[in-house]
Amino acid sequence: MASGTDPKQAADGNGAVDVAAVMAEFESPLLRYTARLLNNAALAQDVVQETFINLLRATRAGMRPDGSLSAWLHRVAHNLAVDQIRSEERHRALHEQQAREAASSAPASQRSELEQAERLRLTLQCVQQLDPAERQVAILRLQEGRSYKEISAITGRSEGNVGCLLHHAVRHVSEQLKRIGAI
Repeated sequence: MASGTDPKQAADGNGAVDVAAVMAEFESPLLRYTARLLNNAALAQDVVQETFINLLRATRAGMRPDGSLSAWLHRVAHNLAVDQIRSEERHRALHEQQAREAASSAPASQRSELEQAERLRLTLQCVQQLDPAERQVAILRLQEGRSYKEISAITGRSEGNVGCLLHHAVRHVSEQLKRIGAI
């Protein structure tokens, strides 16, 4: 078949369009065209497939494309691609709206999860700046959840000294976090 095939030339003796022959001739040009429109090869394949399904439905219903079959196929593919673009835009807008609503209507605990993660990261940075004895006690108590007695046994310090070191560590970390505006 020549490009721009007349619908009557693509028909068999019974007037039915030879869809396989039409697909063989027009699939590649339609894929190139729709892929450029959509910037997505997978969506372009879906659109071209739907275009051929529309051709098959139209021929089964006894309709014949007016004029050039190529022009009809490209127009159908174009319309389907534009519908796809509009659908993607609606989905994107809907997802953005839902994300905004979720962020604004989420409970404080969910809204602040990222803030808490950032505060934890900053706190750990501050802990790393403590002197080694304070850092050791702070990590054992705050990250490991150890009791004063367990920390005393691990470090070889008295429980009173562990408490004092922990107090100073917490105060130093708190001061640093206030200085950088984290609390």
